[in-house]
Amino acid sequence: MKISKLFLALITPFVVSACATDAVPVDQNPAAAQQGAVNQADCTKAQALPQRGCSDTVTASFDSNGTLWIAWVQQQHIYLQTSDDGGRSFSKPVRVNADAEAIAAHGEYRPKIKIGPEGNVYLTWTQSLEKRHTGHIRFSRSTDGGRTFSKPVTVNDNLDVISHRFDALALGKNGEVFIAWLDARDKEKAKAAKQEFNGTAVYYAWSDNGGASFYPNKIVAPHSCECCRLGVEIAPDNRPLVLWRHVYDGNIRDHVLSRFSDWHTPGPVQRVSHENWKIDACPHHGPGLSITDDGTIHAVWFSGAPDNQGLFYAHSLKGAAEFSQPYRLGNPGAKHPQVLALGQRLVVVWSEFDGSKNLVKLIKSDDGGNRWTQPEIAEATPDAADDAFLLSDGDRIYLSWQTAGGYRFREI
Repeated sequence: MKISKLFLALITPFVVSACATDAVPVDQNPAAAQQGAVNQADCTKAQALPQRGCSDTVTASFDSNGTLWIAWVQQQHIYLQTSDDGGRSFSKPVRVNADAEAIAAHGEYRPKIKIGPEGNVYLTWTQSLEKRHTGHIRFSRSTDGGRTFSKPVTVNDNLDVISHRFDALALGKNGEVFIAWLDARDKEKAKAAKQEFNGTAVYYAWSDNGGASFYPNKIVAPHSCECCRLGVEIAPDNRPLVLWRHVYDGNIRDHVLSRFSDWHTPGPVQRVSHENWKIDACPHHGPGLSITDDGTIHAVWFSGAPDNQGLFYAHSLKGAAEFSQPYRLGNPGAKHPQVLALGQRLVVVWSEFDGSKNLVKLIKSDDGGNRWTQPEIAEATPDAADDAFLLSDGDRIYLSWQTAGGYRFREI
């Protein structure tokens, strides 16, 4: 049975709830919101105007009306902007968290944003704590179309100063909010008992009332890699699916997934990749995941196995009972692949460096991932750059890429 918010407030921290509060609209000259490259020295000034060029990362998402939403971090605040013209112009930034807090926004960290069909806006992020590699998973929502946001709450019900990091966010068809992350609580228990525990664990919480409150945390599976992002999607049957880098005995770090039986019940761990990469460290290379309307699972990942190194793609077969033979892609040094499937059309992008420029490479498939085009350069910059991401408005596929020279967004 679900625990009430009254019980939460008076007795236990094991369920979180999000209570409405005022958001902070930011007054700004509209021209500044359009700015690309910025002077980074100006970004650190106390009175600096919020500009997405001051952020290393940008996360993008479409709503059901085709409006583009982007989220980014500057000076311990998350800001949102929207675009109704495909990213050519953006609204004034709106601040999400009124109180400053340390927000992880680099590499495989970044705030996540999703917009429900009713127009509610949902965000998660990792709050960095005072000890290295520690954090809390934070959540806020807007029920008035992004004008105001709830006071952020901590989703992990274990509040020790340990690792709760690398959040992932997905929305169900009936207003469910699903949040998964990497969690070290079981590793810390094992350490206290002087027992071995490989990696950390995948935990999750979910809400059936649009994020007003959450069910208590549950474990998806133990022994996840410590610092690789998760792939999280909701399948067409409206059940969650989580993909992650798993730690097998002997420090073999390959990828697995869990297909939930229902929202309360994670499914068994199913192995997806078999490179048998043995490494006594976390490679900071999480997988990418996309699911089509027919339930086919499309996955991409990185392996550094000496005899099987590179980026790989595979899709599910026989009702996801097994996966296709992995397709290798990218040159040596290729990293951080992303996949997006729209019907039988697929796009995979990844990052490369050619010695002078940061590149976004891509391949395409029009037959569900059986045949692929030759790799091509989608974008290039001599500036520092984030990894590229894919998103869709339901009809077309777009590329979102933050660089030190400005934010780039276009149809592929």
